[in-house]
Amino acid sequence: MARVSQAHLDARRRQILDGAAVCFARNGFHATSMHDVLKEVDLSAGAVYRYFSGKEQLIAAIVEEVLGQVHEGFEEAARSSPPPPPDLLVASVLSRVLATKESVTVDGRPAFPRLVVQVWTETLRNEELAALLREGYGAVRETWSRIVGAYQDAGTMRSDVPPEHVARTMMAAAMGFLAQQALLGPTPAEVLGDGLRALMSVRDEVGTR
Repeated sequence: MARVSQAHLDARRRQILDGAAVCFARNGFHATSMHDVLKEVDLSAGAVYRYFSGKEQLIAAIVEEVLGQVHEGFEEAARSSPPPPPDLLVASVLSRVLATKESVTVDGRPAFPRLVVQVWTETLRNEELAALLREGYGAVRETWSRIVGAYQDAGTMRSDVPPEHVARTMMAAAMGFLAQQALLGPTPAEVLGDGLRALMSVRDEVGTR
């Protein structure tokens, strides 16, 4: 029997993850069965179960992949000296992540933002998934805190605000932007960058009048 190449294995795994993402984004986790996933990817049960033991493992793999991409993007920025400004940084990382998912659609619209909202909802009743998300977001928050520290050391950001507070705010902006995409439809990440740039331009005196 001919040996299956790693490229083939990776492509098959990608096919299954993307198909599962479409199913979860379309109907939610609880309304989606493994049979639905098999039908979406047009593979046998044996072919799918070779990679994933079931629906829970599929969900975890999707979440880990996305959080890994986001974390990697911000880690790359953290290694820069100085890091790019927040507006460019957030828009760049979000654009990159959204671009990797743009081919995965539901009813002609990107599935990724809807999938993100489904994941957040599922964490309210799935402690294992919630723990996975907390760990992933914790890693992103730690990286952002280091980026903020670099801004403060360079004198480009005020130093009287704890870095973690800024990190949580920037994460909230990115998460809120994804929620808007799910509710209101696709919008380029540059829109978020523009908005952050405008907010960053407000002088301290405006808030103290």
